[in-house]
Amino acid sequence: MNSLEGVMVVGLTGQTGAGKSTVSRVFADNGFAVINADMIARAVVEKGTKCLDEISDFFGSGILNEDRTLNRKALAKIVFTDKCKLDSLNTIIYPYITGEILRQIKAHSLSGEKLILLDAPTLFESRADDFCEFIISVVASPEIRKQRIIERDGLTPEQADERMSSQLDADFFISHSDYIIENNDSMDNVSGISNEVSAKIRDIYYSRINTSAMAD
Repeated sequence: MNSLEGVMVVGLTGQTGAGKSTVSRVFADNGFAVINADMIARAVVEKGTKCLDEISDFFGSGILNEDRTLNRKALAKIVFTDKCKLDSLNTIIYPYITGEILRQIKAHSLSGEKLILLDAPTLFESRADDFCEFIISVVASPEIRKQRIIERDGLTPEQADERMSSQLDADFFISHSDYIIENNDSMDNVSGISNEVSAKIRDIYYSRINTSAMAD
């Protein structure tokens, strides 16, 4: 649970290709401020950042383009075929991501946005689940996820398998989450379930706020 007064952070995570973006949009439409960890992960490795300097020092200049920006494909080729190197990358990058997540949570709180959805593919790996009161995981069948990844990222089937195998399995997400959303069906079905879950969490939040106000 987070320590900011009156703030509720809900973690959204799940397997690659499971379809978290649909769930995130629904929560945003229902009044949740959304922190996108993917966007943060991109920002912390922009040209000239300390994080990128540490990554290039560790993996070598071969992971940089000529203009000194990150060559994502080169880095992905290294880390998604070697778990030890992926762990090393995560050790470097996660503290920068976590620091920015905390900064954004505080910024939202100061602006009066107290219901926050943290959309983070590596929520557990980065320990960002420590900030969250509830955790939602989106899962889908391996076949469906693989096809989505190939179409979304332009990967080969082999590359998609590497991405999928580098992640936690479905059983882990199921056993470590408060809500599970299965995304094997239509988008309308996922949106409907997401609306139900967001409504439940909003009810819990406002019930708590009302109880606290009455106690005061």
